[in-house]
Amino acid sequence: MDAVDTTLPVVVIGAGPVGLTAAVHLLERGLEPLVLEAGDQVGAAIRKWGHVRLFSPWEYDVDAVALRLLEAHGWESPDRDELPTGAELVESYLAPLAATPELAGRIRTGTRVLAVSRLGVDKTRTVGREGRPYVVRTVRDGQVVDIAARAVLDASGTWGRSNPLGAAGLPAIGEDQTGPWLVGPLPDVLGADRKRFAGKHTLVVGMGHSAANTLLALVQLREEEPDTEITWAIRGRSPARLYGGGDADGLPARGLLGSTLKAAVASGAVTLIREFTVTSLAPPTDGTGQVTVAGTGRDGEPVSLQADAIAAATGFRPDLEILREVRLGLDPGVEAPAALAPLIDPNFHSCGTVPPHGEALLAHPDEGFYIVGMKSYGRAPTFLLATGYEQVRSIAAALAGDSEAAERVELALPATGVCSTDLGEAEAAEAGGVGFATGSEHGYSAEEPVAASSCCGSATAPVPVPSPSCGG
Repeated sequence: MDAVDTTLPVVVIGAGPVGLTAAVHLLERGLEPLVLEAGDQVGAAIRKWGHVRLFSPWEYDVDAVALRLLEAHGWESPDRDELPTGAELVESYLAPLAATPELAGRIRTGTRVLAVSRLGVDKTRTVGREGRPYVVRTVRDGQVVDIAARAVLDASGTWGRSNPLGAAGLPAIGEDQTGPWLVGPLPDVLGADRKRFAGKHTLVVGMGHSAANTLLALVQLREEEPDTEITWAIRGRSPARLYGGGDADGLPARGLLGSTLKAAVASGAVTLIREFTVTSLAPPTDGTGQVTVAGTGRDGEPVSLQADAIAAATGFRPDLEILREVRLGLDPGVEAPAALAPLIDPNFHSCGTVPPHGEALLAHPDEGFYIVGMKSYGRAPTFLLATGYEQVRSIAAALAGDSEAAERVELALPATGVCSTDLGEAEAAEAGGVGFATGSEHGYSAEEPVAASSCCGSATAPVPVPSPSCGG
């Protein structure tokens, strides 16, 4: 990094929790950050699921260095044991942090990043590439502006880039015609969107914490509106992975999320369809009424149902288009940094755990470029805010030349209470040879965080676990 123009800023893409934390750590290291946010306000993505309560308490939702900065300006911390909603996270933490004198002038909202490249060279150019500044192309109020940067941290997340309902990573036939019936992964069932679901039939597709949140909100609505019908479709044999570790979970709200959903299925409040692959969606010919969802179940058995609304909680994927001119080192399957991917690959890690990690696992062939936060996990479905804070702490240290601090791990996280070694038997028992089951708090929505620990570690080589939780 000695050849890089150190007078240039470090550009951070995204003013969410990890992006703002990156700016704080860069400032503490004497580096100049410039945060670019596509939304009109900081935390724009989180505001879209502000009604959802996180299952991680404030203790894991704030960064220590950011906390010092806030307290220096008279900020009072919420109860560290309370679980904030997304809206509370923004209004009580992100907005005050962005308003501090240190950050306020270093954040540009309403600024969308169109592309990232190296100044004067395209992706194919090798000679003279190292040490060149980055050029970050942006658009704001219709005006395109290029910004030179000494380094770039992409913390833009994955919200708004949902995986399709169809199999093979492709939309189901007719999916693009069913927009009016698709309600997103985390609709406000009990609030602004209540009329959309009360007394109606909702199909929830997916097996992550977003699906669990929506299902439990629908269960609560059903208690108040008994005609409300709830169907839950998963691609796997069993929901044991989502039911989780219960009382053994280091985050009690996350454990309760799974155990409460399990009880709702057992009670009949939720109808569970296992091994369901959506193949086609057909809106009604008159444009009103229910959409027809067709697919296959166990052994290819045809399945068809009608629904008034579909919550596609199928996970997210990173937007890599803006990075086409950057030399990335991504795993071909997970689309996470190649060194990180084996630790988070849902084919091998059913408990959603990963050791805290930093700059070394996040580096790419183009020096000084990093993908951080949820986007660094590619298509893997689990993430914890505190993990992102540790990522950017390490990267800021590396950019400042403090390799010892960059290599040091400064984060301890709670266990999930359930591991892949337990789930083979649990899933087999849960599935019970049945393709359909009639029976039958809140998590971190889009970014589906699950705390890290070493519980998935094994001295033996990992083997793929059935029905990976990525996308249900």
